[in-house]
Amino acid sequence: MKIVIAGAGIGGLATALSLHRAGFSDIVVYERVAELRPLGVGINLLPHAVRELTELGLAAEVEAIAVKPGRLSYFNRHGQPIWSEPRGTEAGYDWPQLSVHRGEFQMLLVDEVRRRLGNDAIRLDSRLAVVEHGERHEFARFARADGEEFEVAADVLVAADGIHSALRAQEYPEDGAPVWSGLVLWRGTATVPAYLDGRTMIMAGDGEQKFVAYPLEGEGEGEGEGEGEGEGMLRLNFIAERRAPEGTRERADWNRPVDPAPIVELFDAWTFDWLDVPATIAAADEILEYPMVDREALPAWRFGGSVLLGDAAHAMYPNGSNGASQAILDARTLAFHLANRVVELEKTAGTTAADPAATTAAIRAALDAYDADRRPATARLLEMTRRLGPERVMQLAYDRAPEGFADIHDVIPAEELQQIADDYKRTAGFHPSTLNERSSLSARLGPREQMAD
Repeated sequence: MKIVIAGAGIGGLATALSLHRAGFSDIVVYERVAELRPLGVGINLLPHAVRELTELGLAAEVEAIAVKPGRLSYFNRHGQPIWSEPRGTEAGYDWPQLSVHRGEFQMLLVDEVRRRLGNDAIRLDSRLAVVEHGERHEFARFARADGEEFEVAADVLVAADGIHSALRAQEYPEDGAPVWSGLVLWRGTATVPAYLDGRTMIMAGDGEQKFVAYPLEGEGEGEGEGEGEGEGMLRLNFIAERRAPEGTRERADWNRPVDPAPIVELFDAWTFDWLDVPATIAAADEILEYPMVDREALPAWRFGGSVLLGDAAHAMYPNGSNGASQAILDARTLAFHLANRVVELEKTAGTTAADPAATTAAIRAALDAYDADRRPATARLLEMTRRLGPERVMQLAYDRAPEGFADIHDVIPAEELQQIADDYKRTAGFHPSTLNERSSLSARLGPREQMAD
């Protein structure tokens, strides 16, 4: 079975590794850029994604370049605490939460794909342009930067080509541009004195203005649950967010360096006794500007033998820090269903070769099973992120006490705060009571099918 993946981002690379782990071997990843470099800033890999990376045999490698945050804390724009909870293994998960530089994590996956599948498994300067759905095969046309085009036939095409996916645009021409929330994000990394216990991910503000920070590396790991002062310095990732003035035009391709001075001024009053926000922004190595955009949920992800994955299928707001984790879950779920359907077909065929029509039917049934598992789940998560997800606690605090409070429980009952946190975890698929107990997404082909690849 020949499998082609469009896109060497986190979703596409995780798909290649998941399929290989499941026993498939004829896999090629095509990537539009001519050179892969460790670009971007920080991301969070939540425990449900770390479970999948562990089952792919990557836990030690990822942990070596990551930090394990032990706590997530929400504050208002005055620095007053709203809600705090343990994270990762300290919250009872069997797997940690990991904060990691996106580019470093992507390059780790690149190296693993090449090591496991061969150096030629990733082919650069190859942008997916058009897909033709044949009776038995998919015919994908790719374009190089110089205008040259070439066609590849495959049994399965996985479009992990991002928020501007060519396959999505082809199948849903009315879809239009990504939907802008009206919020602008400024992302950066900075080295600053350790704050709180040195292992806490913080979010401060509300739906109009917000600041997020979490360590990527450093010496600030202290004791306790955020009460003490960390020691040393931390390299942290931050996101500063502000609603744009009325009349501002959104451009979905924002990803450009900007001067920190105007952003520092926007957050000038946000000097807390535990973190100096304007000083953190001013210390950034570089600040990149993005619009907060997402995509509408779709009625289907499968078209013939092609399927959408990751941001191509369900780009959503970063509320909840779940984008990369959901792409990894997509990858593992797709590999699980493909392997299981092929094994079922092998058992039915017995010692004879499977009929080509039966093979095609099995493949498409697997893609439909993936769609049925992942599309409704991510649609529910998309709607929740539009309602701020777990960050709704900050907006509630602002709505009910915009000038601050003496005790958060005078404003929001503890039970309401807990319910918001639990509802998001259940919707996103990582509530500890279900994640630790659910069955594995690992599946493996039989020996005869592996030999036939």
